[in-house]
Amino acid sequence: MTHLKIASWNINSVRARSHIVERFLLEEAPDILCLQETKAHNDVFPRGFFEKLGYVHQALNGQKMHHGVATLSRVPLEEDLRHDWQDNGEARHVGVRVAGQFRLENVYVPAGGDIPDRNENPKFGQKLDFIDRMTRWGEDLREPTLIVGDFNIAPLECDVWNHKQLLKVVSHTPIEVETLERFRQSHDWVDLGRKFIPAPERCYTWWSYRSKDWTANDRGRRLDHMWASPELAPQVTRHQVHEPCRSWEKPSDHVPLVVDLAL
Repeated sequence: MTHLKIASWNINSVRARSHIVERFLLEEAPDILCLQETKAHNDVFPRGFFEKLGYVHQALNGQKMHHGVATLSRVPLEEDLRHDWQDNGEARHVGVRVAGQFRLENVYVPAGGDIPDRNENPKFGQKLDFIDRMTRWGEDLREPTLIVGDFNIAPLECDVWNHKQLLKVVSHTPIEVETLERFRQSHDWVDLGRKFIPAPERCYTWWSYRSKDWTANDRGRRLDHMWASPELAPQVTRHQVHEPCRSWEKPSDHVPLVVDLAL
């Protein structure tokens, strides 16, 4: 094995959208798939479905009807770990070691509600605290790591369809951007999306279900990310955003990201 293809996708219910997961796996054939918002407790997660497709190595952290992350792999995984960065038991992280060479962290950051004020909206404060806990973890990280998932923050002005209009909208507020930047600095993470699609080029990963035709107005945001440790980033040879998946039958509002990693 000289390279790995790793995908990340907020699927918004793995059981409800198994048909598009299967299509994606057959068309793109990633070695590892990281899913967020699986909405399935480990007891009902469709293990057999993935095993039949060759993804026999599985690290799950599920929750009934809400949240949930899963890392499915055709290559062996080691050290199945979970961090409670939400500090309330919600299933939002699972981490593994891959090929004995690097860590792969799969995370689902809380959306944070609708009001960008922790006093009026406790969910917003929980989101900021979640990222602060990630930051403290990042400060102590001492091994090559790839962290992927739905961060629920679009950090750059060009990461949203209209910067000025979204400045007071949760996911693009200055305090969220500043909080995420502290996390980036904690380990000197390399944002692979913007390494391969440099700002200010258009790059979105999410479009609201509220729009009848997401392509008509293209009101997207870059909420999903793949970040690498500085020593691991040079081994990433390609990064792709699979936008066509947003038009598949009964789609997620997010689309998959894929990177190729040379070992």
